Amino acid sequence: MSKANNITRSLIAAGAGAIAIAVSMIKPLEGIKYVPYRDVVGVLTVCYGTTGPDVIEGKVYTKEECEYFLQRDLKKIERQILPMIKPALPKPTKAALYSFTYNVGVGAFSRSTLLKKLNAGDITGACSELKRWVYAGGQKWKGLITRRQIEDEVCQFQLTGK
Repeated sequence: MSKANNITRSLIAAGAGAIAIAVSMIKPLEGIKYVPYRDVVGVLTVCYGTTGPDVIEGKVYTKEECEYFLQRDLKKIERQILPMIKPALPKPTKAALYSFTYNVGVGAFSRSTLLKKLNAGDITGACSELKRWVYAGGQKWKGLITRRQIEDEVCQFQLTGK
């Protein structure tokens, strides 16, 4: 794994759960912002990428609130997407899918070719689909390219033995 950080590699090696692995990926990818801002497509965002009704323009959030939002949001994603996935998956693969879905949303995940490939048994092909999701607002973004490379590496980690 050349792009994934040392914490992510250590958590995978230690057999950590999928949410813990996803958190270790998301934190450095998203960074933390305590004051809400508009992301590249204009969505009001705070902390590690939290969006939605909890984000109040002008409010200053605490680290504790940000940690809570990230854990809560990932647990919700896990509950929403696991029933959509037919094959059993290793924890790193699940973690990569949680990170991806955290970024693109459950709706996009549910309609994706990635999910179709997963459910057809092509897990490696599904992981490779991640690298196609590098556009936001009609533009290709370097940050999304890097993020998808990391997600792809983590997704395939226990599939390839890398």
